[in-house]
Amino acid sequence: MAEIKNIAPSEHHDYQGSKMGMWIFIFTELFLFGGLFLVYAVFRTQYSADFHKAAEETNTFIGTLNTIVLLISSMTVAMSITAIQSNNKGRAIRLLLVTIVLALIFMVNKYFEWGHKFELRLYPGSVVLTNLPKGELLFFGLYFMMTGLHALHVLVGMILLTVTIFRIKSGHVHSGNFSLIENSGLYWHLVDLIWIFLFPMMYLIT
Repeated sequence: MAEIKNIAPSEHHDYQGSKMGMWIFIFTELFLFGGLFLVYAVFRTQYSADFHKAAEETNTFIGTLNTIVLLISSMTVAMSITAIQSNNKGRAIRLLLVTIVLALIFMVNKYFEWGHKFELRLYPGSVVLTNLPKGELLFFGLYFMMTGLHALHVLVGMILLTVTIFRIKSGHVHSGNFSLIENSGLYWHLVDLIWIFLFPMMYLIT
């Protein structure tokens, strides 16, 4: 009985510590993207006409589709956390797999979107881009930097969710210990939140 009492506080402390660590990480990421959003706002104010013209080259349909995909994926990852709390491991794994598939769809759409920009030679370092007005050059620079950084976060999220699936299968993640899937869900919601700001900035505010 004494041994059980010693284990319980330790597990509780680990859970709180991992949760706090994830929240600290999320805040640092928000500061990173917040700084980029601020830079975007400043340059857009200075070169509004150039930003307006450059934004016409973005694909609003793909941007909208990716927004819907990420919103659905946030729902499925939240449902997977509820499933594991109910000790329904099979349902939790299926929902995480759906989330990963949706993330893959997002990346495929992003591949085609970026591919079109490369066909038009509108990529950093290209002759076409360097000859554009300064405002358009800044827009595409920020476009590739911010959407590229976000895509990197999507890839990291996919890896994290995949690891979570294997941890559920191995029995390490269950209704009594679900901090990993919860933190993975928090990270994925961060990915979704960042896109919610990126989408109107790059695709809608023309």
